[in-house]
Amino acid sequence: MTDLERMRHSCAHVLATAILRIWPEAQFAAGPPVENGFYYDLELNHHISTDDFDKIEAEMKKIIKENQPFERVVVSRDEAVRLAKEGRLGALGPRREPSKFKLDILQGIPDEEEISLYRNGDFTDLCAGPHVMRTGNIGPFKLTSIARAYYKGDANNPQLQRVYGTAFKSRADLDHHFEQLEEARKRDHRKLGRELELFHIDEEVGPGLVLWKPKGAIVRKELQAFISEELRHQGYAEVFTPHIGKLALYRTSGHYPYYRDSQFPPLIEPETLTRLADEGCSCADLSNRLGKGEIEGYLLKPMNCPMHIKIYASSPHSYRDLPVRLAEFGTVYRWEQSGELSGMTRVRGFTQDDAHIFCTEEQVLGEIQGCLQLVLKILNTLGMNSYRIRVGLRGVDSSKYVGSSEQWDRAEEALRESAKTLGVPFSEEPGEAAFYGPKIDFVVKDVIGREWQLGTVQVDYNLPERFELNYVASDNSARRPVMIHRAPFGSLERFCGVLIEHFAGSFPTWLAPEQVRVLPISDKQLEYGRSISALLLHRNIRASIDESSDKIGAKIRLAQLEKVPYMLVLGAREEQAGEVAVRSRKNGDEGAVSASEFVERIQIEVRERQRD
Repeated sequence: MTDLERMRHSCAHVLATAILRIWPEAQFAAGPPVENGFYYDLELNHHISTDDFDKIEAEMKKIIKENQPFERVVVSRDEAVRLAKEGRLGALGPRREPSKFKLDILQGIPDEEEISLYRNGDFTDLCAGPHVMRTGNIGPFKLTSIARAYYKGDANNPQLQRVYGTAFKSRADLDHHFEQLEEARKRDHRKLGRELELFHIDEEVGPGLVLWKPKGAIVRKELQAFISEELRHQGYAEVFTPHIGKLALYRTSGHYPYYRDSQFPPLIEPETLTRLADEGCSCADLSNRLGKGEIEGYLLKPMNCPMHIKIYASSPHSYRDLPVRLAEFGTVYRWEQSGELSGMTRVRGFTQDDAHIFCTEEQVLGEIQGCLQLVLKILNTLGMNSYRIRVGLRGVDSSKYVGSSEQWDRAEEALRESAKTLGVPFSEEPGEAAFYGPKIDFVVKDVIGREWQLGTVQVDYNLPERFELNYVASDNSARRPVMIHRAPFGSLERFCGVLIEHFAGSFPTWLAPEQVRVLPISDKQLEYGRSISALLLHRNIRASIDESSDKIGAKIRLAQLEKVPYMLVLGAREEQAGEVAVRSRKNGDEGAVSASEFVERIQIEVRERQRD
């Protein structure tokens, strides 16, 4: 635990102490530090609201000013249970009711684990710690929000109130944090997506299923065109596969049952379903029989790789054919809990810029490096230059992974060597590997400091083994290819959500849904404006003309609100000279130029994918 996390954890105890001084009947569950703050879950008849925050914070400041020491006390399990039954844990002294959540937490602590309590003033809590020395060591803090949460995240358990807060070492750090939060609210892709008409999520269609509106579809198509151009340069072949496949395919790959909890339920053929219903087959029996393969069904595609494998396996291959690089913008489906869905960044149906490379062992290092260079090209083009490299390795629980240790060793070493060639620091993180192989993830920091896991490259010795893939080696023997999975964007939905926030909706010209808006000052310039608009469209520049009767100031403000990169203001002088008065989103008035000069300029900007 870092010093900041320790301080925030201590602040959570101060929060609990303050709430108990105001509402002594409150029952507390857990209060851990989390990213950028802390929370405490509690049960209380009074519904805490943000209107209560001033009162709670005032009491917290008193407790901090009292400079109470945090005292750690190790107790036996029997002693901890006795204190919980007497209502002394998560409480200010004894009370009538037992500390029911603390009793439950105690049951989950392994017998061999030490049990400790922490006391500050009259408040005693079951806690492993650590904490700061005294409450006076807690820096500036602020309560931030209130939410509902099921105890232990289980809908069968009581629903508790969750009070969130944060704390920092200095007032400047706290102020900066809230400035970032305010900037994040302005950039929220859900807000901007609605205002700029990029995408829509409709409850009647289904939560987590994105409807790309015309403007959002342009952004997506431009990104696809960008990466398709790079794929052609690297010798990829594009393929298309169905959205659904037989369960047997995913049993062979291991995605079923490895990812069973994150998949949509299997689809059963109507005749089979009728027969099973007539037999009185229960839901539990049906699930068991599906898992064992006794009943066949179909699955909404959770991954593209098994189908790409089948394309590779459909033809014989020689070592001279390798590497075989197959790419697809393939839509896949995952069952995400409704509480985890979030705009475009956490969805149930998403399209991956997916590709799979089948190569010899000797080609692995070079192919990985090619994949990494592709990711770097994308990030650099989009100005996402702040990132870290994470090499995901096996964890200690070997039952989570398939394949031999020797294969894993070779795959992990290939990724390490490839990461070194990038010339930037990278971290190795055990437990972050996929079940079939290790991976390299690009964790990108956006303009306000938030991190997003985007591009990924994975090495896989296991799926070629499971599907018995072969190629004919130079000595005419049958050899297994190595498989590399790579997705520079990851999910187009998530990537676009991140991109909206990264650019605050002000996409560079090459990505902007509308690149130019023509603004006639009066109806007298309408025909000239239409001719300029037609010229731009003829030159493949996405343009429109504002033919409304609004004054030119209102037309300019509307175009700025809609984040159009360029506005062409046309008055009598521009029409007479055959020119356009250019206003840019970035620089404002840029003066008048000929229409042909402006067209040439914007075509270069788009072709070179320049940023503002």
